[in-house]
Amino acid sequence: MTEKNEKRERMKYNFCCHYAVLGNPEEAAVKAGYPKSTALADAADCLNDENCRNIITALSQVISDESPAKVGLRRLAFGSSRDAVTLAFSEEAPTQDSISELDLFNVSEIKRVKGGGVEIKFFDRLKALEKLYELETEQHSRENADGLLEALAASAGKEENENT
Repeated sequence: MTEKNEKRERMKYNFCCHYAVLGNPEEAAVKAGYPKSTALADAADCLNDENCRNIITALSQVISDESPAKVGLRRLAFGSSRDAVTLAFSEEAPTQDSISELDLFNVSEIKRVKGGGVEIKFFDRLKALEKLYELETEQHSRENADGLLEALAASAGKEENENT
């Protein structure tokens, strides 16, 4: 396999990983390394590839308990702020195209301040982690309760069979 083919296959695999987590084809393609200008078409090509669909299905099964809310909270809690910091410290105003390529998912507010500066506020990572913890605890409690109910139902079923 040539180096170019290896790079293409690696990008496809990265697309699959990002798509399984994000669910957004264009964003997944950009994160996988495809150019923003062709990201949607590249995503469509990947999604038409049977091998990619199989990988996405397998990855989705592994993370199937992830609701969109959990995915979003996880991105807020652990996502990179690199693009926002780059934006804040850039000397010139960015172009519309360059802004659309930035990952600003964890930014809650951007405003210009007097004197020409930029103020960027981020979503609270600690609150996102706390909410994730609450959701995980709630899910585990539900699973434990379901397990107890199943055990009780199985036990009741055995008693009925023994009594008949």
